[in-house]
Amino acid sequence: MDILRSIFGPSKAEIWTQLARDIGGNFDAGGFLGRDALRYRSGEWVITLDTYTVSTGKSSTTYTRMRAPFVNKDGLYFKIYREGLFSPIGKFLGMQDIEIGDPSFDDNFVIKGNDAGKVKLLLNDARLKQLVEAQPSISLEVRDDEGWFGADFPQGVDELYFQCHGVLKDEALLKGLFDMFSITLERLVQIDSAYGNDPKVAL
Repeated sequence: MDILRSIFGPSKAEIWTQLARDIGGNFDAGGFLGRDALRYRSGEWVITLDTYTVSTGKSSTTYTRMRAPFVNKDGLYFKIYREGLFSPIGKFLGMQDIEIGDPSFDDNFVIKGNDAGKVKLLLNDARLKQLVEAQPSISLEVRDDEGWFGADFPQGVDELYFQCHGVLKDEALLKGLFDMFSITLERLVQIDSAYGNDPKVAL
């Protein structure tokens, strides 16, 4: 085990356990068949960090994701990702391209949404933009549920959702993600697009 640690560094479980201690969250080891998850409460919201793997039969890809259900007050949807990260064709039907008026941010990120005014208000926060820019690989969006194989949320409950390729073990980036989620959820309340109450959904 020491030899493996010297080659690959600390395990995900070690890093996420320490991170949970640092931020006041809870790390749940999933065991052999379960899924490890780090949960952190920010106000009335529970932010969950875990990984999942998609298999095509010949190969598999692991992703790190972060999720937080919330009560969506006005049906605001958006997706923010780095320029060139995703193909723009056919993936965001019904959502428009948005520029927020910050040339540096607009040049580096693609922003899609169904309400340009609200998305601009959301991102009118220097700290939030800084946290988004700090993530080398980012896909941040509001989803209405988790699809056919995931949780089906009650009416009015959506989730803030992030994912990136691979197993994220950089503590600074992970702490930044939790900060980014906390601030985004607070901003959604401030711009009157979310209620600040508990969505009563467990992931």
